[in-house]
Amino acid sequence: MRFKAVVVALLSLSFAAVASAAQPIIIKFSHVVAVDTPKGQAAAYFKKIAEERTKGRVIIDVYPNSQLYKDKEELEALQLGSVQMLAPATSKFGPMGAKMFEIFELPYVFDNYAEVHKVTEGPVGKQLLKSLESKGVTGLTFWDNGFRCMSANKPITLPADMKGKKMRISSSKTIEAYMRLVGAMPQVMSFGEVYQAMQTGVVDGAENSPSNFQSQKMNEVQKYFTLTDHSYSGYAVIANKTFWDKLPKDIREILEQALKDATQYNNKMAQKDNDDALAKVKKAGKTQITALTPDQKQAWKKALLPIHQKMEDKIGKELIQSVYRETNFDPAKL
Repeated sequence: MRFKAVVVALLSLSFAAVASAAQPIIIKFSHVVAVDTPKGQAAAYFKKIAEERTKGRVIIDVYPNSQLYKDKEELEALQLGSVQMLAPATSKFGPMGAKMFEIFELPYVFDNYAEVHKVTEGPVGKQLLKSLESKGVTGLTFWDNGFRCMSANKPITLPADMKGKKMRISSSKTIEAYMRLVGAMPQVMSFGEVYQAMQTGVVDGAENSPSNFQSQKMNEVQKYFTLTDHSYSGYAVIANKTFWDKLPKDIREILEQALKDATQYNNKMAQKDNDDALAKVKKAGKTQITALTPDQKQAWKKALLPIHQKMEDKIGKELIQSVYRETNFDPAKL
């Protein structure tokens, strides 16, 4: 009887060990935008292919639209291990001490996605992602969102039209600086609070990519949307470093490849989604979309150029010059 008891106990332990080993790895992936944005779709695509390729060993629970955390809270939640993955806007890293990331907020440093990708997919991008390790964060890849445009309840065509307007911004010293340069009054606010702030007049306007503007229904509370395309809007996909480093090597490699594929998917969708969003806003008929003339665009570029030099001490002159070389940007030609 004693022998049988020992056998049963050993078998129970064995079955428990197998069951434990078979438990899937759960990854909470939180983000603050709608499911039908480029980031929302890319997160869902990453979940799909990662779960398929790991054959049930990994389950990725995606929480969109600030379901878990607002954008002011999510980075701290990641560092504490409350979530394992995020895709915050690059502007969120400056306040946590990763000031180099504010290179992406410099106005008109990028004219198109091809110039952006020379930076994000090259040595500069790798340097930026690696700089997050000291914050307990593993930088994985960059995802496009679009180029930021100005919206308000009064027309905006020239920099002077910004004077006195209360504009919602994300927490970025660079964005704050260029808003103040053109006479606006920047208001730092969580993304999920912007619609109500526009509706109640707490802010007069904001800067957003077309897809974010439309998906959050800001066209219901903003009369004008101007295609200034003044600043790149993108995300860095990141993970809690302790969690990521402890993943089995084969699982980590599968997830990294899935992220590469999801990045390509996201970047293809970004331009299409922004074009589609503009079409939807136009069709809704509540917001007037304004395209700048070449002379108006040049006026914006000249007005905002001083921010590049102003932010050298914060971002790093050498980094700014590296980006200039990658994008063939020449301030003297403005």
